[in-house]
Amino acid sequence: MSVLMRSAAIAAVLHITPAVVLVKRPDAVQALLPGADAYFAREVHLSTPDVHRLHKAVDWSPEDGVLTFYVGKTGSAAVGALEFVRVDTPHGPIEVAVGFTPQGTVRGVLVTKATVEMKPWVLDAVGAGLTNHYRQLKPGDAPNGAAAIAGQTGDLAEYIAGEVDKGVARALAAYGGFYRGSA
Repeated sequence: MSVLMRSAAIAAVLHITPAVVLVKRPDAVQALLPGADAYFAREVHLSTPDVHRLHKAVDWSPEDGVLTFYVGKTGSAAVGALEFVRVDTPHGPIEVAVGFTPQGTVRGVLVTKATVEMKPWVLDAVGAGLTNHYRQLKPGDAPNGAAAIAGQTGDLAEYIAGEVDKGVARALAAYGGFYRGSA
């Protein structure tokens, strides 16, 4: 069997479709860090115990043990920070951008990537107001957007909302545990 045929068979079994960009990263940065005129990436390299602590808290750890926060500033004043978090699902990955105010509360959430298969589910969940339910959350809070839109959308949109909840929970844990402490 050729490599192409094997790849096609594996893809069919896993049924993961290609990823599509729903919101470009530069657009997400501008939307979630409004008024910023300068942007900086801050990498936080986690120790092995920190990776374990984060994994224990939210069943996730970043690739290579590195968290990347994007910081927006106007002059010397911080406008906020944001993080892009990937959530792997049986239907493929989604990417969630979570923006924080300088006070440490969630400013906004955008789903920036999904697979072709999940795109309609994401759009349905977002159309039902999913991302509005994350505003003002702070580290330690539990995101509950999926429950907030229950009954307003289809089952698959509610499923995706639960996956977005996971992404927001991961961003909250990472921000609360590692961004604020490294500022």
